[in-house]
Amino acid sequence: MTAVTDQDHTEHPEHPEHPDREAEGAPRTDTASPASPWDDGLIARRANGSAGEEQGGVAATRTPAPQTVAPLAYDPWLRSRLEALRELVGLSRARLDNRTLAQAGRVLEESTARRRLSGQHTVVAIAGATGSGKSQLFNALAGVPVSETGVRRPTTAAPIACSWSDGAAGLIERLGIPPRLRRRPLQATADADERLRGLVLVDLPDHDSAAVQHREQVDRVLGLVDAVIWVVDPEKYADAMLHERYLRPMAAHAEVMFVVLNQTDRLPGEAAEQVLDDLRRLLDEDGIVLGEYGEPGTTVLALSALTGDGVGELRESLARFVAERGAPARRISADVDIAAARLWPVYATRRRTGLSEEAREEFADRLADAVGATATGEAAERAWLRNANRACGTPWLRLWRWCQERSEPSTGRVALRGQPDAEATARQRVEQAVRTVADRACAGLPAPWAQAVREAAVRGSQGLPEALDELAVRAGLPPGRPPRPGWWPLAVFAQVSMTVLQFIGGLWLLAQIVGVVAPNLGVPVLLMVIGIVGGPLVEWSCRMAARGPARRYGQEAERRLREAAAGCGRARVLDPVAAELLRYREVREQYGRVVGAGTGRA
Repeated sequence: MTAVTDQDHTEHPEHPEHPDREAEGAPRTDTASPASPWDDGLIARRANGSAGEEQGGVAATRTPAPQTVAPLAYDPWLRSRLEALRELVGLSRARLDNRTLAQAGRVLEESTARRRLSGQHTVVAIAGATGSGKSQLFNALAGVPVSETGVRRPTTAAPIACSWSDGAAGLIERLGIPPRLRRRPLQATADADERLRGLVLVDLPDHDSAAVQHREQVDRVLGLVDAVIWVVDPEKYADAMLHERYLRPMAAHAEVMFVVLNQTDRLPGEAAEQVLDDLRRLLDEDGIVLGEYGEPGTTVLALSALTGDGVGELRESLARFVAERGAPARRISADVDIAAARLWPVYATRRRTGLSEEAREEFADRLADAVGATATGEAAERAWLRNANRACGTPWLRLWRWCQERSEPSTGRVALRGQPDAEATARQRVEQAVRTVADRACAGLPAPWAQAVREAAVRGSQGLPEALDELAVRAGLPPGRPPRPGWWPLAVFAQVSMTVLQFIGGLWLLAQIVGVVAPNLGVPVLLMVIGIVGGPLVEWSCRMAARGPARRYGQEAERRLREAAAGCGRARVLDPVAAELLRYREVREQYGRVVGAGTGRA
């Protein structure tokens, strides 16, 4: 290729088209001027002198009017998808590794780079295997042999670009094609040139080349062009490498692909139609939608670049394709589809996710059990009843109970987890509660987000048992005696009255015995009986009346401790877990916009 290019410059010195720029790689401008019609560094030249005379001269003899190249503009639907993809990547960087997000990041970069460049040009690459005749087809479309063909393999060593109009310099520079490998076509008529205005055709190296750098160039350029023409021949159209490495992975790009069966002149009779039908069958198996019956999809044609049979039909299809100016956006949209499909396992779920109220309540109950909320409530109820018995009991019973309860706590407070075994059991209950709520929150989540939820729960559980211990002390029973209801003074007065009656009756009887007063057993005995029977009766009545307040007091103590434990668990575990679930819902919403914005798909 280098020898041919140098020979061309030697044979045609009469075309001094920016030799300095070609040699030095001067920067391009986006606006053409009459003094420099090929400001993008493209070379306008004849393949040979006779060919140029027959085709009416070199295209460079025409001086185009000044032209401003408008950048590419995406439609609102595609812009929305790209914005959603950018938000998706931003929200996911802390949860997913860079390798998972690499392709989505490349799509965003390439879409931004392509949007800054010309929207009036369509870059179409011609790709094919060794000996498929793609360079020959490239020359046939350009109307001049600008790409080397021959029997030496591999023939095409580097990409060659051919532009039908000005302003494509940025696009060609993006492909990494140097000025010495840029060409201009020679058309038979001005009308033929106008039909393909905006086309940038790129001849790629062989995708099955033995040279690794050739294959790398093919892969690189295929990721940057707007459309691809795949050239196959009757011998290699079913090649597994072509279908498995290129066509099948690019099935989403069906609308920006052409598949051309070349060298049909080698097939006798109806063999060309049979091979073409088999090619369509293979493409269908690859998942490529064929553009048949006016529907969008891949265009499949049969032609012979050698004889020119069918080349005109391909040129007409390219002319319509380029005139639509929709290939760049369709290419980017297909790239977004592929990136979204590969991200499906890390975002999609087929079941409802999140923490139900039942799971939250169960977690709170487990923490309450760990801090002994039920036991604390029962202890509070017993303490209230003891206090009622002390206040309303008979002096004799109170004296007897005082002797029995001297060794028991008098404040009503319960010592929580005083033993090492109890502390270990409580810690295990807390850990089990955290594991259970984390498992329920992770149910149905993709693996990366499930891992993030578990990590949030584990971080929150660190120090949770100690925090619950302190909380139990603060939120447990208050020091001192439990509060007394309003009827307690009346009950105490009644009990004191019964005791006073006993003393009065006893003293009266004693006075009768010693002869201080006249004998009369009825009244003092009656007073003593009233006092002796009335005291236990008042105590029993108070005990019955105290059950309700004592139960409410115990329930209130249990409720306070349960709410305190639930609040601590919510702040340390449930809130971080809920934040991760909310983040997942946000990225899930953005992912839904990426895969189905404007299409009705979920």
